[in-house]
Amino acid sequence: MFDYKLLMALATVVEQEGFERAALTLGLSQSAISQRIKLLEARLGEPVLLRQSPPVPTAVGQRLLNHIQQVRLLEGDLKRQVPTLEDGTRERLRVALNADSLATWWAPAVSAFCQKYAVLLDQVVEDQDVGLKRMRAGEVAGCLCGSPHPVAGARAIALGAMRYRSVASPAFIETYLDGEVTAERLAGAPAIVYGPDDRLQHRFMAQLGFEGAFYHHLCPSSEGFFQMTLNGLGWGLLPELQAQQARARGDLVDLLPEPYTIIDVPLYWHHWRNGGEILAALTRHLIDQAGRWLVAT
Repeated sequence: MFDYKLLMALATVVEQEGFERAALTLGLSQSAISQRIKLLEARLGEPVLLRQSPPVPTAVGQRLLNHIQQVRLLEGDLKRQVPTLEDGTRERLRVALNADSLATWWAPAVSAFCQKYAVLLDQVVEDQDVGLKRMRAGEVAGCLCGSPHPVAGARAIALGAMRYRSVASPAFIETYLDGEVTAERLAGAPAIVYGPDDRLQHRFMAQLGFEGAFYHHLCPSSEGFFQMTLNGLGWGLLPELQAQQARARGDLVDLLPEPYTIIDVPLYWHHWRNGGEILAALTRHLIDQAGRWLVAT
């Protein structure tokens, strides 16, 4: 039988991205955390972590992380079913999601759920195209991302699509594009890209028939992306939910007429099959709420 203190040490090191912060989280010394990981590895006969910065789980470490995530969720169910086991602590759910969802519809969508079930969220922000790696690594109980393909032991449910619009400020269009938007002029003007994994602007340019590199700022912040676009530093694809007020005021304008200015990005909710009632309740809640914020696909 597993010693769950050792598995909890492994999970905390990965989640906190280091031994020092894991020790602070668990109220132990860094040496004690290190000893627990070494003991786990000695019992298994192989390493569970790659000692780099931040530490990365090995293949067997990932399987153990998947297991401990599901055990945590099932323990939460048991505490609700057996009142004498309640310890007065709130349940925590660790989920991965893209920054644009967090900046727009996620909070109003899950607010009632968190209040009803007294849940605290640990939210890991990843681009929608790569967030699933957190599920695969066993770091999270659920993941909101752009992939329809679940990892082993999980399910994926289509929630809808986030609608993006290619926009810029009127001053940017006048200064950089001479008032006329073409693929060639856009390639010569600065774009704004969220990060190395963000291919949305590239996809837009490909739809215009342009392949290849183009000038761009990197801005790994959803709010920062919006502010840079609003202040004329570049053009980019913003969530319609985020840009609607600025568009209504005329502070941002579509680069092209509809439907050419629009890109819809499907979003899928991934969750463990044996994740317990609280994860199942969040899944039902998201399915019920998604239609208010996302475009039907």
